[in-house]
Amino acid sequence: MTDGDLTGAARPCILAVDDDPDLLRLMQIRLTAAGYDVVTAASAERALAQLAVTRPQLVVTDLRMDGMDGMSLFAAIGTINPSLPVIVLTAHGTIPDAVDAVKRGVFGYLTKPFEAKTLLVEIERALRVTGHASRMCAADNPHWRSDIITRNQAMETVLAKAQLVANNDASVFVRGESGTGKELLARAIHRASARHGQPFIAVNCGAIPEALLEAELFGYVKGAFTGAVRDHGGLFLAANHGTLLLDEIGDMPVALQVKLLRVLQEREVRPVGSAAHHKIDVRIVSASHRDIEAEMAAGNFREDLYYRLNVVNLCLPPLAERRDDIPLLATHFLNELAARYGKALSGFAPEAIEMLIVATWPGNVRQLRNVVEQAVALATLPVIPASLVRDAISHHQGEYTSFEEARRAFERDYLARVLRVTEGNVAQASRLARRNRTEFYKLLQRHQLESSMFKPARE
Repeated sequence: MTDGDLTGAARPCILAVDDDPDLLRLMQIRLTAAGYDVVTAASAERALAQLAVTRPQLVVTDLRMDGMDGMSLFAAIGTINPSLPVIVLTAHGTIPDAVDAVKRGVFGYLTKPFEAKTLLVEIERALRVTGHASRMCAADNPHWRSDIITRNQAMETVLAKAQLVANNDASVFVRGESGTGKELLARAIHRASARHGQPFIAVNCGAIPEALLEAELFGYVKGAFTGAVRDHGGLFLAANHGTLLLDEIGDMPVALQVKLLRVLQEREVRPVGSAAHHKIDVRIVSASHRDIEAEMAAGNFREDLYYRLNVVNLCLPPLAERRDDIPLLATHFLNELAARYGKALSGFAPEAIEMLIVATWPGNVRQLRNVVEQAVALATLPVIPASLVRDAISHHQGEYTSFEEARRAFERDYLARVLRVTEGNVAQASRLARRNRTEFYKLLQRHQLESSMFKPARE
């Protein structure tokens, strides 16, 4: 093994650390046979010396060693290269040790004796996070899933299905709560497909006004409507030979669903105001946070369109169901945002990581990133303390109130506006609200509002 920068090498480099020479030699043989370059160190101190001259993509270390132990080595690595994944091995493993290791950001934790296959699977998962996996088979792009940071088994299952479906043109329907990463998964599928060199276009069907959505999707010709001062090809033509993500497809108006179905069946689009049809070759990925079956039952979504879109169904788990990913994601966001803000940050305090792990995360990964960004922006020390994380979680949790809380806030605001308009006249206010006076008084009492609060002051 030669010294130097090995990042991006065809054979990822692993630094193996163990003070048992026989086990260290056995591990070197197994990993080399599996296709990795291996650098060894008989102690944590020697491992740190190796890091000064070698740049491995992963460290596998024993926990219990003479002198500096494995967790101390992990802490030291964090000051040198916080994004370098570390897998810890120990013959003395306990559940508290495992929990503590994961909280502190260790990628993996295996108890001796371990199956060689188990170690190789864990290594491959770690290398996928950093984009250095040696045996990924996604078309011509080995980094097809590098934007998706995970070690969660449910997420790995979803990604395995995504990889299987990537190289055919079957339509994919991605389900998941807001903030779970539906667009990231769609982009990963595109990168893993034979279309990866062609355009990837994403459109949020709920963010474009109904009157404009048809023109944006299918295009229009000059003069087709007021403001159409030139021809516009539309997003289907822009994505030709590539992939089109129809995000929040559940928000698409029913009338436009009929036209979309026709486009998918005939594989051609007709721009608004034009008599000409244009052939298209587009792979469709659609996504929604809605319960589409319930929308179909309510008549808001066409069954024939749904079955056309839902050839393969992928469901992203919410962050609350992949808590083992939270330290990994938080560290990833910390490194990314610290570089953007120009701050030298080494990580989170253990109590801060614990807070992140137990939080509810109704806004999922997007909310976690926002929390980490606020903490990074306000950090004044190299280690982010629990107090900053607590404040950030409290601030962003307010963006995702429960239905009951939102309804109470609406009722209170509505009652106040009606009483303000009627200057505290309850009889008139109850008539405006179309509620009988007794019920209206009960609503006022529930929200601790009094009509006298809205009567004009006497001169």
